[in-house]
Amino acid sequence: MKTFTKIFLVIFLYAPIKSFAILDIKITQGIETPIPIAISLFGWSQAGNVPPIDIAEVITNNLKRSGRFDVMDIQDLPQNPTSFEAINFDDWRKLGMENIVIGNLVLTESGDYDVSFRLVDIYRKKQIAGFRIPTRPKGLRRVSHQISDIIFEKLTGIEGAFNTRVAYITVKKSKERKIHTLHIADADGENIKTLLESPEPLLSPSWSYDGKKIAYVSFEGKNSSIFIQDVSTGNRERISKFQGINSSPSWSPDGTKLAITLSKDGNTEIYILDLITKSLKRITYNDAIDTEPSWSPDGKKIAFTSDRSGSPQIYEISIGKNKAKRLSFEGIYNARARYSPDGKFITLVHSTGGSYHIAILDLYNSNSYINVLTKGPLDESPSFAPNGSMIIYATTGRRGGQLAAISVDGRIKQRLGVDYQGDVREPAWGPFLK
Repeated sequence: MKTFTKIFLVIFLYAPIKSFAILDIKITQGIETPIPIAISLFGWSQAGNVPPIDIAEVITNNLKRSGRFDVMDIQDLPQNPTSFEAINFDDWRKLGMENIVIGNLVLTESGDYDVSFRLVDIYRKKQIAGFRIPTRPKGLRRVSHQISDIIFEKLTGIEGAFNTRVAYITVKKSKERKIHTLHIADADGENIKTLLESPEPLLSPSWSYDGKKIAYVSFEGKNSSIFIQDVSTGNRERISKFQGINSSPSWSPDGTKLAITLSKDGNTEIYILDLITKSLKRITYNDAIDTEPSWSPDGKKIAFTSDRSGSPQIYEISIGKNKAKRLSFEGIYNARARYSPDGKFITLVHSTGGSYHIAILDLYNSNSYINVLTKGPLDESPSFAPNGSMIIYATTGRRGGQLAAISVDGRIKQRLGVDYQGDVREPAWGPFLK
């Protein structure tokens, strides 16, 4: 077996995690000049009862976690206005606040809710954004994330990604066996849902473009297979169970195809599986190991890992063409490529020897070099946020495998701890929710 195959399998199978784990997301480094903002407590129509959710708290936590905002602590608020007229602009200016968010939560006669909010510029005494959003009770947390996204975009110019989800795998160890679990959770670590538990390894979760399905690899039956599972119903289908390797599913942007890795013809190659016709098309032909495909956002290209140059490097092939182009040249190891949502960058695992780091490669700059973002001894499985501003990845900590996130410029760092013993691996950031 080739050295690359051994390295690949060690990294690919290094995936322990925590069952029923709670993600604890902490900002460890932010930008130097975060935007000052205050989030006032939302008014509540049922004075005698406790509101079902503290919307202000959810928004506050989201903005703090982004690393781009300096959010005033709730105990330091000089007032809690719920209407534009009630804002004492002089008081807020004296405290150095640039913006304030006010809002109200109203229980309707039908048992649903109306959520209204305003984002106000303190110095200009002007509303920047304001909406009324009706929702059912179970949608209140999602509405809180939607409000956070609006605020984030209005003040940074970047589309918010709080109303998204992440998938990850945990491995809970016991004396007798390991339990591998596939989870999904909101981007803030709440609303954790277990999709599958297995005594055999689970690997490579990949979201469909609409966030309704996840493809992944399971070793149940002692051989790798690729499954697609409906996130809402839990229904799943085995779509690839060829002899040998079945791995690394990657959805096409339109959701009709998967790029996968198979060894059914003797060598490890990249194939495209049409999910409608069930037809299979091989797209790489090389004596080397070709694996870990990733579909470009425009659906015209696939990036993949190959050792055809003597060491694992990133290559790119256009759909319908046979010739692959090498993209990475620095370092002895570059693997697990993932495109940014705009297709301008690739994030990958990079090594010059000894340690493995998350890095960025600029595809539109011919003189671009690999920009290394992390410094851990073993960082892997990078995945872009759907707005392209952050990358989630797996790393090693004192308690084993953990999740972390870093901005594409390296200025904002987050550690996503899991409140449970075990390891967390294989993160995948989902798309914007429709």
